[in-house]
Amino acid sequence: MTMGSMVKRLQDIMRNDAGVNGDAQRIEQMTWLLFLKIYDDKEQLWELHRDNYTSIIPENLRWRNWAVDNKDGKALTGDKLLKFINEELFQHLKAVEVDETTPMHELIIKYAFEDAYNYMKDGILLRQVINVIDEVDFTEHSERHAFNDIYETILKDLQSQRSSGEFYTPRPVTDFMVEVIKPTLDDKIADFACGTGGFLTSTLKYLDLQVKTVEDKEKYNTSVYGIEKKALPHLLCVTNMLLHDIDEPNIFHNNSLEKSVKEYKERNDGDCFDVILMNPPYGGNEKEGIKSNFPAELRSSETADLFVSLILYRLKRNGRVGIVLPDGFLFGTDNAKVAIKTKLMEECNLHTVIRLPHSVFAPYTSITTNILFFDKTGSTKETWFYRMDMPEGYKNFSKTKPIKNEHFAPVMDWIANKTEIVEDGFDKAKKHTMAEIRERNYNIDLCGFPHEEEEILEPSELIEQYHNKKAELNQKIDAILGELMSMLEE
Repeated sequence: MTMGSMVKRLQDIMRNDAGVNGDAQRIEQMTWLLFLKIYDDKEQLWELHRDNYTSIIPENLRWRNWAVDNKDGKALTGDKLLKFINEELFQHLKAVEVDETTPMHELIIKYAFEDAYNYMKDGILLRQVINVIDEVDFTEHSERHAFNDIYETILKDLQSQRSSGEFYTPRPVTDFMVEVIKPTLDDKIADFACGTGGFLTSTLKYLDLQVKTVEDKEKYNTSVYGIEKKALPHLLCVTNMLLHDIDEPNIFHNNSLEKSVKEYKERNDGDCFDVILMNPPYGGNEKEGIKSNFPAELRSSETADLFVSLILYRLKRNGRVGIVLPDGFLFGTDNAKVAIKTKLMEECNLHTVIRLPHSVFAPYTSITTNILFFDKTGSTKETWFYRMDMPEGYKNFSKTKPIKNEHFAPVMDWIANKTEIVEDGFDKAKKHTMAEIRERNYNIDLCGFPHEEEEILEPSELIEQYHNKKAELNQKIDAILGELMSMLEE
């Protein structure tokens, strides 16, 4: 069975269950079942390699002891299976006792089931779903590797769900940003709104090439850190980490903005990071209690602005940042945005802004976005802006024509040797000094996409233009008709 056919089989089975409503719920149902299967297979490996390993999951609730069908007629199914899952499995896993000494590989059980639900109402169909999932052996590295590609497909399916699309950043975008930042095994890398873990998995893929020794592998295992507010993407991210052989995933189910930024100190372990990569939620608003965690001048009503401020407090000296932000952050000149951009440029070096073409994040949002790269090596002296145009042959990105890694090749070439570029009289790439930016009151909407100005004419001129165009069109029609008549006569 190929991984692709497995996912299709699961979806086809669940479509017959009256309790599962739509693709988003099907994905959520699939996710917690996959998590338990993957976790159980990981436990088999931990039992082999760790002395006296003991599972935090009660013995009767471990996947191997209730989900596996030995074809002896004793496997739970129908109403008995539903009762077991709803009244025993979920209740016990939601109530797992943890404290400050509980290791992360056990904590994730608690996090995973805090807000998980069993939507299926047909116990026979549920048994079929479980049997399909159990066919995959995640103890085999090749199986885990193969499933990574299918997992990407599951995450992309979320993008078409407007309620869930925010969890997914196209992989070419995360890969490009990681390539620019160039994290190392000595870096601690964070995403404070990590969603399903796109930036973290792109980082791990980049770091994996650097692993040569046992010590390198230990650094790899503790290199990434994430926080996700919503339950489903958090569970997807934790599962994603397990698939990437991160046995103690530092992925927390929490709101990154709920702590006062003044409490973060670089000397405190876990407070600050060498690399921060993220695409924070934007367009939303936070409650007043959240805003009070920031100094008065930085209290923006825009969630993305608050994440920029958070980064400034959690970035280590010499640390590097890549962040996706909407156009509103660039051109906004309200008091909070100006204060945030002032703090950013005084404390960090905002060296590069990449203007992304429209529809990169379609269908979730049509908002035009940008990637800002900065580091904490000193204040900003100058900032380069580069407009990434739509690839040739593309009018829009879509599900059938998504953005690809190769589309970033010209950007990478330009970053390697930054030069000013003018195309058709418009700046495509240009360097602006800090003095110029201050003069613009921190409006950094520069090297944007040119728009054809629409000429507004007087009514009499519009009528005359209409008659002229109509006459031209009639002449073309008459000419074509004349040619057709000549052909017919011949």
